[in-house]
Amino acid sequence: MIHWCFIPLYAYGIFKQLDDLSQLEDTGLLIFEVVFASIFLLIVLMRLFYMKRFKVFMGANVPVHRVHKFFAKSVHISLYACLILLPLTGLIIAALFKQGITDGPMQNIALELHEFSAALSYVLIATHISAAIYSRIKGEGVWSSMVPVLNDEKPTENKIINQIAEIENEIYVQVEKLLTRNKDSD
Repeated sequence: MIHWCFIPLYAYGIFKQLDDLSQLEDTGLLIFEVVFASIFLLIVLMRLFYMKRFKVFMGANVPVHRVHKFFAKSVHISLYACLILLPLTGLIIAALFKQGITDGPMQNIALELHEFSAALSYVLIATHISAAIYSRIKGEGVWSSMVPVLNDEKPTENKIINQIAEIENEIYVQVEKLLTRNKDSD
């Protein structure tokens, strides 16, 4: 529920973003931005603490390589970091603006971090969605734990998809060997 309710909130935040910092001179807009960022942050934190209880690939009906789990977990952690940094930097921007700091190094750093977290969130969300679709195509069962429709998943029998999955798994095996070899040499 939180997952799907968060999507319109995120989309709204992206589409209603300010064009210029001077727009914060409107006290009503400034208050709205602070309230919106606070609610956004609260929901992200609630989702983070709720989801910490579950394993990555919850619902998978096939074995998932540990390197794949590591990559998935890395994307999730990075996504949460971005989605926390986004409203936090927005609140810092608003606080600095309210104190009369409209430019200079502190405001510039806050603005750059805010823009960076927004841009990175686009990439990570696209990665997350692509991975979910790919998982659905492979029939791993993960889709069913995230999406309330089209969730009658069974492992695919498509030869091409299975060949791609074998190549993918071999990459994971090679990455694991490389990491294990580097760890042993330390």
